[in-house]
Amino acid sequence: MKKLTVKQFREALRTDRPVIDIQSWEDKIRMQHYCPLHPQVDQAILPLIDGRSDDEKIFKHLAFERWIRQHKIQLTRKAHHFVVGDLRKFAEQHGDIIWWEQSNRAYILTHGVSGVEWTHYRHPLPEYVYDVYMKYWNDVYFVQ
Repeated sequence: MKKLTVKQFREALRTDRPVIDIQSWEDKIRMQHYCPLHPQVDQAILPLIDGRSDDEKIFKHLAFERWIRQHKIQLTRKAHHFVVGDLRKFAEQHGDIIWWEQSNRAYILTHGVSGVEWTHYRHPLPEYVYDVYMKYWNDVYFVQ
């Protein structure tokens, strides 16, 4: 998240099916992939890009991590506080609840995508990544 730019979000939001094109050098495992933006995220991102230059990083990641540590947001089912890594864990766990298709999940989260199959054969188009993602996540909304 800390490597993504304002330009990437602007480009995604100009399309009917917004996806962030994450380059290999921006990804933890060095895999280029698309990450769809949920409609609720679209609206939250607009104020973050307004008036900013394309080359700016969209998130001040270290400041966000520091804020999370200082505010100690309590998890509801564990005796622990929220950390940034919990976002990926939530996507995995909630994906099971909504029966999110495994291949789409693996691609978006870049989990379990090593090997010849992913390296040489699988590279879905952005509109299909978005459509499958929305099939599962469209009706999932979060309280603001």
